[in-house]
Amino acid sequence: MRKIILGMFLSALLLLASINVNTANKNELMTIKGIGEKKAELLILFRKSNKINNLNDLSKIKGFGPKLISNIKNDVKKKKESKSMKMMKTKK
Repeated sequence: MRKIILGMFLSALLLLASINVNTANKNELMTIKGIGEKKAELLILFRKSNKINNLNDLSKIKGFGPKLISNIKNDVKKKKESKSMKMMKTKK
């Protein structure tokens, strides 16, 4: 039961955290819309030999087209905004 609760807590934290595609693990990457297990693995493999300077660099990975890259940009942006809003509320 503790493992389930801990897993749910960690999942909630991942949803609120900003994702860095250069350092995120497979589970973190899979929280992004359009990235499943296979694409997360491809991204991790790609970044072992390539630094991702901006999200457009992802177009070099097979299966990462403009629509998916747009989804990634939107998801990362939303998560950053959500984190910022949460911080602003706690400062009041």
